[in-house]
Amino acid sequence: MYVRHDALVLPLWIDGHPFLTMVQEFCDVRDASGKLLRRTPLTGAGEAQAAADAARRALAAWQPLAAEARSKLLAAAADALDGYAAHFAGLIGEETGFAADAAAAEVAAAVAALRAAASDCRSGEAPAVLALVAGRDSPLAAPLARALAALAAGATVVVKPSPHAPSALFALAEVLAEAGFPGGVFNIVHGDEASVDGLCAASGIDAIACVGDTKLVERVAAIAARQQRKFLAP
Repeated sequence: MYVRHDALVLPLWIDGHPFLTMVQEFCDVRDASGKLLRRTPLTGAGEAQAAADAARRALAAWQPLAAEARSKLLAAAADALDGYAAHFAGLIGEETGFAADAAAAEVAAAVAALRAAASDCRSGEAPAVLALVAGRDSPLAAPLARALAALAAGATVVVKPSPHAPSALFALAEVLAEAGFPGGVFNIVHGDEASVDGLCAASGIDAIACVGDTKLVERVAAIAARQQRKFLAP
């Protein structure tokens, strides 16, 4: 993170490390009391293309891995996330207003999804590079479960979290790197509609999906249709 106007700004996560970029606009992330927690950069086409390029390059390391090797990495990630469960629940609770038990349940569901993917990791049908837009109502478990369907089959992903609740997915990218995932397999870009438009327009993205409320899914589907990008229904 870096500091802008006394608030930490979340970097992107591209090619296995934090990625800093210069933008003009930010989304303020606040807790239930209105306290400013951090700022999310609202990025666009350039950052989306950088993430898509990293994900495309990472296919050379990720796709040839045997299912057993991917399974071991997913299991290691599950163990690591479980070890950081309290930290993740804290991030989710402060950004979404979830009660402590609901935030803990969100993390537990994410750990369970990783363990399930590790036990059933095999080659299958998936876009080579999937872009995934996530809503705020499930800031970790739902997007992770959708991403895992692609990752376990050998695809790579670029995820755009909600700008109002971005920290859990960014921290997940750090956990996956700690677990040994090759750089570029799991990437994070931040933003709003301009970043979704950038992902739909980026070369190297094979399809886009969305997990969130109906209005968000409809907006993403409309952008994908405008950009003639394949949209995967929830």
